[in-house]
Amino acid sequence: MKSWPKIDGALADYVDANWLRESPLKRRLREETAKLPQAGMQISAHQGQQIALLARAVGTRRAVEVGTFTGYSSLSIAEALPADGKLWCCDVSEQWTGIARRYWKEAGVESRIELTIAPALETLDGLLAQGLAGQLDLAFIDANKDGYDAYYERCLKLVRPGGIVLIDNVLWGGSVANLADTDADTQAIRALNAKLKADERVDLALFAVGDGMTCALKR
Repeated sequence: MKSWPKIDGALADYVDANWLRESPLKRRLREETAKLPQAGMQISAHQGQQIALLARAVGTRRAVEVGTFTGYSSLSIAEALPADGKLWCCDVSEQWTGIARRYWKEAGVESRIELTIAPALETLDGLLAQGLAGQLDLAFIDANKDGYDAYYERCLKLVRPGGIVLIDNVLWGGSVANLADTDADTQAIRALNAKLKADERVDLALFAVGDGMTCALKR
């Protein structure tokens, strides 16, 4: 039996009123990002709250993020870390992450975040070369879709058993279910989704938040 409720209209307002806890700082960041041409790349407030809860649930002290954009997800993760926690952020845009830096500083979490402007695979391979395999608690992937499989493999190496890898946009606006859609990004996400279902290295769940978020718990 299918059980995917459609949340919009009055029900969406009810969800916001009863579950959403968004700080004024995060709301300002979301509103500033909404003015950008690339605003659709930003995660939702509900998703940020869910990521933060998951980070706390697994006792995250060290995490990595692939794709930072303007910083909503990294801010959510960093606030969930202890004072001596560490979040490595991977992005290629000084412009977008410049916005993120402002909000990290205002939130008082900039000391917990190390941002590297470079291709993410280089940064992830660098972390592995530093001996951090199996040392991280959480990874969040939200970047170029044709790189998802490679990002997943690196992140799975980096997180410890019992740690989680979160992957955004796994429903891709519904395109993954339309087999006539052969766009490269759609095919990349579709292939990773199929791979994850068969991946016995992880336990798996799909959260119907934002554009769909996979949670893979490393065994």
